[in-house]
Amino acid sequence: MKLEDITKDMVLTGILSGTAVKVVTVEPSGDDAITVYYKTDDGRLGEQMLFRSNEADLQPIDIGRPWSLDAKPEDFRLGAEALRIHLAHLFDPLMAIHTSNVDPLPHQITAVYEEMLNRQPLRFVLADDPGAGKTIMSGLLIRELMVRGDLERCLIICPGSLVDQWQDELDRKFNLSFEIFSRDMVESSPSANPFAEKDFLIARIDQLSRAEDLQEKLLNTEWDLIVVDEAHKMSASYFGNEMKTTKRYQLGEKLGAICRHFLLMTATPHNGKEEDFQAFMALIDSDRFYGKNRDG
Repeated sequence: MKLEDITKDMVLTGILSGTAVKVVTVEPSGDDAITVYYKTDDGRLGEQMLFRSNEADLQPIDIGRPWSLDAKPEDFRLGAEALRIHLAHLFDPLMAIHTSNVDPLPHQITAVYEEMLNRQPLRFVLADDPGAGKTIMSGLLIRELMVRGDLERCLIICPGSLVDQWQDELDRKFNLSFEIFSRDMVESSPSANPFAEKDFLIARIDQLSRAEDLQEKLLNTEWDLIVVDEAHKMSASYFGNEMKTTKRYQLGEKLGAICRHFLLMTATPHNGKEEDFQAFMALIDSDRFYGKNRDG
């Protein structure tokens, strides 16, 4: 490369051994020599006098347009749109409502956005009258946690008579695709543990509470959110100072240990016995509610 061809902003090899430098400016030093002022990749400035004998070592590097886009425009647009959706909750705090096929009532919005979403982690008993829309509230919670990037795996536990209703409402109202757990899943699963392979499942409470083999598989997994409908079925009672637990209650204790967010839904959390209610509340916070209160 001729000395006369070296210009400002050119990237060259041959000035410094083993690295390329960017020319800052060039000063002629007669007909057969120039002084090159350069900058290295780490920002250091330097200078070097070059002679005709150095021309054979000098090689320009074409760095192209450093800020040009050489990817497919369609891929760039897809990535930008994905990022926009991922950050949408920062600009729309009610994102789940606006992307779902529901028109929630004020008390449902208050429960989800003012009470539940602010709790990290969420350990919550959602107790409301039958027909108050607890399914809608849980669907909004699931949807909002997904939009905010806080939920990738969700398990719903409910009575067997409600699994189809749960699946239908989550799909129709929130566009959430949940599969209903069955024994056939275990047989067809490559790892024999569909709880580890499926991210969105609905399971029957009695099927799990009665099957220790299924509980063993479940305990080898972790979930971002577990929702239990008709949670009052996970009951325990005191006889004297001894607490008698049901299989459903024992399942509830195990569920609380494998999830970050734990939501219990029921219309009848209290059966009139304070100690039984305290045992129920221990499912969400065993440190706070464990044991029986002593009189006096």
